Amino acid sequence: MNMSEKEPKVTGIGGVFFYTDNLDDTKKWYTENLGIQFNDWGSASLESLQWKPFKKESGHFDPSKKEFMVNYKVQNLEGLLEKFKANGVTILDDVAVYDFGKFVHILDAEGNKIELWEPAE
Repeated sequence: MNMSEKEPKVTGIGGVFFYTDNLDDTKKWYTENLGIQFNDWGSASLESLQWKPFKKESGHFDPSKKEFMVNYKVQNLEGLLEKFKANGVTILDDVAVYDFGKFVHILDAEGNKIELWEPAE
């Protein structure tokens, strides 16, 4: 079955992201105290979950005013985008494609920024 035949839906949590006042100290604390190792993208892979702090000033979660962002792992991202357009969901950017998958950001009904990730096959 190719990706376009799969039902467009969320299949899991792909990551948890949050702001920190001191990025380097936060990473160091989690590495020293909990053994969390960070990869080249500044994330920590905890089984299938990415975990990553961001500097507060980074604006990474803008336009949301919340101090966190959830990354949902999805299948058939293109199908979801069609559904979002039909339902009036705010899509914040174009789909970004990397070796490890496709990403896009949306806003939920409360204005929370959500990252959607379709892993590469």
